[in-house]
Amino acid sequence: MIQTMDIRVLQYFLAVAREESITKAAESLHMTQPPLSRQLKELEEELGKQLLIRGNRKVTLTEEGMILRKRAEEMVALMDKAKAEISSSGEQISGEIYIGGGETKGIRLIAKTLEAIQQKYPDISCHLFSGNSDDVTERLDQGLLDFGILIEPTNIKNMILSSFRPGTYGGF
Repeated sequence: MIQTMDIRVLQYFLAVAREESITKAAESLHMTQPPLSRQLKELEEELGKQLLIRGNRKVTLTEEGMILRKRAEEMVALMDKAKAEISSSGEQISGEIYIGGGETKGIRLIAKTLEAIQQKYPDISCHLFSGNSDDVTERLDQGLLDFGILIEPTNIKNMILSSFRPGTYGGF
């Protein structure tokens, strides 16, 4: 029997990874533990890999589980972004902005700017992702971020690059 993974099962898996407990994950998902356990077992059977190590009090991810968690987070984020883009109305300024960068003065400036934008346009939601250059670049490549703030030197391909110099617009 061929099955296909769906976003709902990935969200279940992520809840278990986050809570480190099937029981706690079931509570957070407002469902009972047996159907959640069954869904997870079916996911493992579909992939042909054990994703979870079930202990007495704690569930830990296997190496394959860690790989799936990373990809599932990306897929769920893309699904949420797609839903937001589709549901946004063309009559008013609304939508989602995803920006990534490191913990720098630049990201603080962006956060202040986004706060002003949200006050003027309350239907715009802004999301900041903090990570290193490789994490930000990977999320840009995957379409999970709209903008990235990177400190040179960095290895970027197929992206539009804007540099800011101290004392110029956008510089520090």
